[in-house]
Amino acid sequence: MPIYEYRCQNCGHEFEQWQKITDPPTDRCGKCGGPACRLISHSSFVLKGTGWYATDYGKGGGCSSAGSAPKKESVSETPKSDTGSSDS
Repeated sequence: MPIYEYRCQNCGHEFEQWQKITDPPTDRCGKCGGPACRLISHSSFVLKGTGWYATDYGKGGGCSSAGSAPKKESVSETPKSDTGSSDS
């Protein structure tokens, strides 16, 4: 069940209330009885692991698609030719 934060518009008292998502929002302060409004607060939802940050995008270290095969690196060796000329 989520915890919602409220602030009284009369006395400024901030309070938390456990409510179901389907419950109507609390509209009264428990301290003075004035009107209360719901606050937007930080979430406890945290994304962990690779792939969630802009710096991780495209590194290839995360999950790979099922149809992709690993890349093969081909190194072509070209014989070094000795032309016999020197730049002395």
